[in-house]
Amino acid sequence: MADYEAVLTQCFPNIDSEIVHYVNGMLEDGHDDFNTSEDLYDAIGGILQGTDDSKTDDEIKNICEKLHSLMSLTNNKDSAAPVQKLLNAPVQISSLRTETEEIKQSNSIWLSKRDSNTIVDQKKLEKAEAQIKKKQDRKQDNKSKPTIQEEATACQQINKKDVKLDLSGTNRSMDVKIENFDIAFGEKQLISGASIHLIYGRRYGFVGRNGLGKTTLLKMISKGHLMIPSHISVLHVEQEVEGDETIALESVLECDEEREKLLREEKAISLQLSSSPSGDNMLSTRLSEIYQHLEAIEADKAPAKAAVILAGLGFTPHMQKMPTKEFSGGWRMRLALARALFSQPDLLLLDEPTNMLDMKAIIWLENYLQTWKSTIFVVSHDRSFLNAVATDILHLHSGVIDNYRGNYESFTKTREERLKNQQKEYEAQKEYRDHIQVFIDRFRYNANRATQVQSKLKLLEKLPELKPIEKESKVTLKFTDCEHLQHTVLQLDEMDFYYSKDKPIFKDLNLNTQSDSRICIVGENGAGKTTLLKILLGELEPVKGWRKANRSLCIGYFSQHHVDQLDMSMTSIELMAQRYPGKPSELYRNRMGAFGVSGELATRPVSSLSGGQKSRVAFALIDMLNPNFLILDEPTNHLDMETIEALGNAILKFQGGVVLVSHDERLIRMICKELWVVKDGTVKSLDGGFDEYRNIVEKELAENGI
Repeated sequence: MADYEAVLTQCFPNIDSEIVHYVNGMLEDGHDDFNTSEDLYDAIGGILQGTDDSKTDDEIKNICEKLHSLMSLTNNKDSAAPVQKLLNAPVQISSLRTETEEIKQSNSIWLSKRDSNTIVDQKKLEKAEAQIKKKQDRKQDNKSKPTIQEEATACQQINKKDVKLDLSGTNRSMDVKIENFDIAFGEKQLISGASIHLIYGRRYGFVGRNGLGKTTLLKMISKGHLMIPSHISVLHVEQEVEGDETIALESVLECDEEREKLLREEKAISLQLSSSPSGDNMLSTRLSEIYQHLEAIEADKAPAKAAVILAGLGFTPHMQKMPTKEFSGGWRMRLALARALFSQPDLLLLDEPTNMLDMKAIIWLENYLQTWKSTIFVVSHDRSFLNAVATDILHLHSGVIDNYRGNYESFTKTREERLKNQQKEYEAQKEYRDHIQVFIDRFRYNANRATQVQSKLKLLEKLPELKPIEKESKVTLKFTDCEHLQHTVLQLDEMDFYYSKDKPIFKDLNLNTQSDSRICIVGENGAGKTTLLKILLGELEPVKGWRKANRSLCIGYFSQHHVDQLDMSMTSIELMAQRYPGKPSELYRNRMGAFGVSGELATRPVSSLSGGQKSRVAFALIDMLNPNFLILDEPTNHLDMETIEALGNAILKFQGGVVLVSHDERLIRMICKELWVVKDGTVKSLDGGFDEYRNIVEKELAENGI
């Protein structure tokens, strides 16, 4: 047996015994597989490189040459290599079989040598058989179990050097490197061979179309399925705070575990000292240490800091003193965000944080995150938010992740330029390839040009293979053409509304909309935006005053919960046929197709569609009414940027009027002709549009010290 181990341990003093055993086995069993040292380098070069990063490729290749020479020497010594012969005549299979039988009868040394090689270690055989049986039993158990819903899985190639550093506690870097990882959902591969490098203190926006795996990646990181250094604290704002008797402010303060632990200890020691008149020197000393520690971490400032965060996210002083069980799901999600901002983890993972916020809270959050000291990794489809917050953009497409420096606007420009250059490079190379191919085709059978043809063929083989740019399919949404209404379409005159007399919501409102209105409604959560929409719809009757509507008015209404109310077990075509029976199936398909739900998508259960695709189904169902006026309540919550852009274009082309409640600044700026601000029981129209509203909000925040 060749002494490969001596060569490996001499060249790699710190090599693991497991790697030595593995490589040794490959070399002993792979005589026929490695004809050259290059073959051997391809097989084990990467493993050896990972053992010692300081060695160059040339050094690794030299070591592989040594091992191959030793393998060849041993192989020649142990067994004679078969001699290759050129057959002068065809071999008859029948005679070959006869010769084989004769060899068997004559106890040939070749056959005996082969037989000796097939002798198996009985213990290893039994162990292998036991493992096979165990696997078969497991498969049988899985068959008998009910089908489990598919879950996301992650696979990552981990650098042993990083693992050793982490285990030894010597890795103090706050950067996060996740290299060469795959993520799948069931049998569907979402991300393949991707790597991300998050530099401490930078804020990364994670963008890409719906359904590609952005949220799944955040979950894989937070659950520890992808390796993060153990000294880095990670917090993922994913689930709403559980409702109980804890007041909102205390719920946020509890996140500071160190402060809470010290306060509990301080309270316990104070009780012991008060019950013991003579006192205890050790307890007194410890109490002094606790006070010093609390002072060092500025524990006395924590309540004020927590209150500022809660106020910025829309919690009034009264709400901050309310038990968490009294808040709705949306407010509990805000509370979860407040807890994350207060605890300040090393890596903060945010998934669509603006979905749960009103415009005022979004503006506050943008300003707050711009001074964030640790790392942020945020999935967002809010273009303006990413422009304000992100220092880098990670773009997920085609299963890979590309890194861009700068905010979202910078990303779009850089990416467009990069795609143009890649396309130019591809076209130039294609032209060069075609030129060479013409020469090859022309002189392929010309003996005088054979050398040149061979040279050109080799040149083609060496050229890197470039592919044309695959442009993502453009999202288009289109509302059906409608009749143009004359005069005022909807009007509220001297209107009052309340659910309870002691809590008036609107007083003396006078509003009107036209057939070409593009009105955006903004305001804090709870100010009455959705209530105003329901009054315009006619779902709620004014307590005082009048609601006047054009007799030909047909309203298409998209509610915040429209998507949740879809029957998830049906296909989109079946949903439309159920809601609007008796129409040709071709009409259903055309209407769905106008909102990007076509082909195979239209025949899939709604439950299998992404959030954005479900929203498109909801729009298509509304469009079947042939509305001449649209009232949309937060329509962008489940949409990616491309679909939001497409929705904006569809609204601009729509022939009827539109009233929209949204917190997406990009969409508001794109379509808004008039801005209504709902506040303190009134609705005020701003001539300066969104810029004026933003200035008012920032001024209020500054005045309140938030």
